[in-house]
Amino acid sequence: MIVKTFVFNPFQENSYVLSDESKKCIIIDAGCIDVKEKTALYNYVKENELTVERILNTHLHLDHCFGNQFVYETFGKTIEAHPDDEPLLANMKDYSHTFGIEYAEKHPPISYLFDNDIINVGSISLKAIHVPGHSKGSLAFYAAKEKYLFAGDVLFSGSIGRTDLPEGNYHDLIDNIKQKLMILPDETVVFSGHGAQTSILHEKQHNPFL
Repeated sequence: MIVKTFVFNPFQENSYVLSDESKKCIIIDAGCIDVKEKTALYNYVKENELTVERILNTHLHLDHCFGNQFVYETFGKTIEAHPDDEPLLANMKDYSHTFGIEYAEKHPPISYLFDNDIINVGSISLKAIHVPGHSKGSLAFYAAKEKYLFAGDVLFSGSIGRTDLPEGNYHDLIDNIKQKLMILPDETVVFSGHGAQTSILHEKQHNPFL
């Protein structure tokens, strides 16, 4: 699996493109907000002759959704996310104003992903893990073969996701991280929604919240 990371929008959100030797790919959290960022994502896909097969969201906070309408229209694939986060879409425009960001695009329709769903694209296989706490519908995507975890805003290097946002719950987040993520192999590489990569072992040993 090839993992391409983009850092997009004022929130410095990590967007990922996963591809394999078949040139099929998955986009996770399309956070591209302006023409420059959208062009960077588009050019990467086209220059590498990739075919977008799935577009996934770890959760539906606006910084992970800025580019969803663009990728939906450009690549013709429905956005996939957990249904418990769908209510967040109704207030996205108003919520963006609290951060001084103008976001007027209508969010495209979504199809639902649930806990333990398997996403297969070419040789890539991801398991959806429902990890509520940062948001009710937060998902992490685990690639068992590579031992890669795409954790969204659930788990960071030395930290965890915010729980003071709408639908957040600190105790749920801690419980779910411990019960669902800390049981993964120690060598699992964690690709977070913001910041640097880490590993399950590093977070077991050094994360002050765990």
